[in-house]
Parts: sequence; C-alpha cells; structure tokens
Amino acid sequence: MRYPLLSICGVFALLVTSTALWAHHSPSAIFDMKHPASLKGTVSKVDWVNPHIVLYMDLKVEDGKTEAWKFESNPPKWFSQVGVNRADFAAAVGKEVTVLCVKAVDGTKYGYLLEITFPGGNLISLRSDDSEK
Repeated sequence: MRYPLLSICGVFALLVTSTALWAHHSPSAIFDMKHPASLKGTVSKVDWVNPHIVLYMDLKVEDGKTEAWKFESNPPKWFSQVGVNRADFAAAVGKEVTVLCVKAVDGTKYGYLLEITFPGGNLISLRSDDSEK
C-alpha cells in the first residue's frame, strides 16, 4: 500500500461519521407518535443538559403503587428561547404536573414530552401547529 497514513485516516473518518449517524435517532423509531397520552404525576428530578433535557416523574397507578417515568424533551436552548429556564423546572420538583407525551414503543416507562402543564396552569407546548391537528 502506497499511502498507509491516508488509508488509516480514511477508515477513522468513516468510523466517526457512522457512529454519529447511528447515535442520532428518529423519534418515530422509539416512540408511538400516533397515540399521545396525558399523564399526571410528581416531578422527581430534571436533568437540564444537552442534547435533550430529561424530566423524571412519579405516577400513582391504580393499585396505589408508584411508577417512575422518564421523559425526553427539547434542548435547554429551545426552552430558553420560549422563556422557560432551569429554575422553572426546578420549582416543579416535588409538585404535580401534567404531561402530554408519546410513549416508547417497547413498553418501558419512557416517553417524549409534547406538552407540560406546570403547577399554577402554565402550559408549554413543544408541538408545532401541524402536529396538533
């Protein structure tokens, strides 16, 4: 082989780009986008991190037990642009909120947040006008 360093760099570049493509997922591959669900529960934790904030919620179920749910959401920058910040979510920890979400297709307690109604009634919708129809 005449240019071994060039070949090694090419293979490395291919590996790096294929890993990045594999890591970025389509929401419809993970979540049931056709069946939104409304859930009410107590916020237990919020991770205000990129690439998506994560909301953790405890839901009371029919038998009186609690289910721990995890909701992925938009990036912190998106929330900042619509006037919602880390303190708004921090203030909701320990309080009851209502979320509209799409649930994971694998049946786990995991969803993608479409709307959240904070204590006091402030509703934030993450959906575009087209997806609400």
